[in-house]
Amino acid sequence: MSGCEGGSRMSRSDVVAKGPGKAFMMANEAMVRGALEADVKLYAGYPGSPTSEILDTFYEIHKEMDMRMEISTNEKVAIETAAAAAFAGLRSMTSMKSVGLNVASDSFFSIGYVGVKGGFVMVFADDPYAHSSKSEQDGRLYAPAAYIPMLEPSDPTEAKAMVKQAFDLSEKFGTLVIVRTVTRVNHQSGIVELEPLKRTPFAKVKWPHEPTRFITLADKARAFKKIILERTVKLEEEFERSPLNRVEKGEGDTGIITASAAYNYSVEASELLGIRPHILKLGTTFPLPKKLISDFIRPFKRVVLVEELSPYMENAVKAIAKDVNPAIEIIGKGTGHFSESLEYNTNIVAVVLASVFGKRTPVDYSAVLERAEKLKEGLPVRPPTFCPGCPHRGTLYSLRKALRGVKHVVATDIGCYSMSPLAPLHYGDTMLSMGASLGVAEGLQYCVEEPVVALIGDSTFMHAGLPGLVNAVWHKGNFKLFILDNSVTAMTGQQQNPNSPIHEGADEQKLMLEDIVKGLGVKDITIVDPYDMKATPVKMKEILTRPGLSVVISRRECALYGDRNKRRKGQAIIPNEVDAAACKRIYACVREFHCPSISVDANRKATISKELCDGCNECGQLCPANVIKPSGGGQK
Repeated sequence: MSGCEGGSRMSRSDVVAKGPGKAFMMANEAMVRGALEADVKLYAGYPGSPTSEILDTFYEIHKEMDMRMEISTNEKVAIETAAAAAFAGLRSMTSMKSVGLNVASDSFFSIGYVGVKGGFVMVFADDPYAHSSKSEQDGRLYAPAAYIPMLEPSDPTEAKAMVKQAFDLSEKFGTLVIVRTVTRVNHQSGIVELEPLKRTPFAKVKWPHEPTRFITLADKARAFKKIILERTVKLEEEFERSPLNRVEKGEGDTGIITASAAYNYSVEASELLGIRPHILKLGTTFPLPKKLISDFIRPFKRVVLVEELSPYMENAVKAIAKDVNPAIEIIGKGTGHFSESLEYNTNIVAVVLASVFGKRTPVDYSAVLERAEKLKEGLPVRPPTFCPGCPHRGTLYSLRKALRGVKHVVATDIGCYSMSPLAPLHYGDTMLSMGASLGVAEGLQYCVEEPVVALIGDSTFMHAGLPGLVNAVWHKGNFKLFILDNSVTAMTGQQQNPNSPIHEGADEQKLMLEDIVKGLGVKDITIVDPYDMKATPVKMKEILTRPGLSVVISRRECALYGDRNKRRKGQAIIPNEVDAAACKRIYACVREFHCPSISVDANRKATISKELCDGCNECGQLCPANVIKPSGGGQK
């Protein structure tokens, strides 16, 4: 679930500029601009890549734009908060990644039934190739299941325009509107037209509805179902003539149907091959404009479906084609030309189009990839790793040392510490979803002989771990829960959570983890310092011998967050250094700690990068020769 990769941040002045004008911005930021131009009044969200910059941008500008903004504890709370504003008649927005929609889906389906009064837009992003996710989930399938309209942009310009138009569609049809993106759209940057920013003051409104307007039970649910079916028919009629869909005339008897980032690949691949196929570029992907698709495919001998992940559009086109052009050849995933796995690129699409149009690709892409694989032979593997100074590295070191020689099972969770099962640690046995470590640990304690340990971060615990701990207390659980408290939602960019420090003048209240855990009925609570490499393993070892449920809070702020705050205050960061002359080449700092700031020099001595070192001095405590000390100088 990593959050701040990709793209470059624009200046805040661009997104709040009065306009008209132009600005270079990321699609995530362009969508914020579109919402502001639509006079959005409330935003609520939970960070998750590839949509984190939407939340970050709203966080930076919301006070200046006289609107309400909330970082919610999870996506379900976020969609409910935003929906309430739309129920009352104000324009609202939320954003999340596709697996975040899983968390929000219960309320999402009900919102599809009851509808809204004010405009309500939800941006959710799929992550082909699972760059920062645990699966390649295709969230498009949520739209038809919930009868909620869905738009799909291909670039920042469309992203801004679609968000803005989505608010109008939402109010016209009384429904939540989805703007679905993928990673390569979210983090794509380009020149965006800024239309005039006409903001109105935020003001509370009187509740304008009868008491049961947004209640969906029994006969009301049945009545709502009839309404949303009728609404879907009207939306399809609207989308048949929508400028968000367009036909790009070409040559020959072959057409391409595509959307989202796959449209960009299709255009670029066609240019590479020197072909001009007819292209139907869809921007409204639920309900699909069936008549537009029918008219497009009717004269062709073949049509190529270019879409990432599942054959969502392909299956729909097959159903349409059996009535309007049953002889047409439909080329896509069903024919084996495209894969349902991983994301596409221009080269992948070019290879398929070359086979369809009888062309040769300008480059033998397979040969290039084979050569690249050969060139990689012998290179060291560079798996993701914890940042220098990350407190999780110390926690995991201490936990493994405390359990050395004891076979045990580790249920881990979603966060920076989810890298622990990767090389070089290979530490962790299960990881399902946000907060799942507690439920899994509960089941494991009943079924395995080994002692059970659950790992969860502070933000993930607040997001989805509380019910699991309630369950464990209720059923007198017999496992050890380690809450890795680094004060922020670190993996997605150090956003605030209920456990974060509160800045002066903020509208939030800090919740102490130990108070929450104690309030839930846990009797055995211990707070440890992951930077104390001597005392912490000893404490953990003693705790792990106790029967019953124990909670250990390992507390140190995220190193990146702490370093950023030091730099803002003008404080020096003092890196460590190795006394090379005294180094005994024991390599405890390398073998046992795996900090990326530590390496071995040409003389086979340990050395520390001053540019990377955080000065946490964890490695210094591990050195048997005591040759690692703070340096005299610091990095600002």
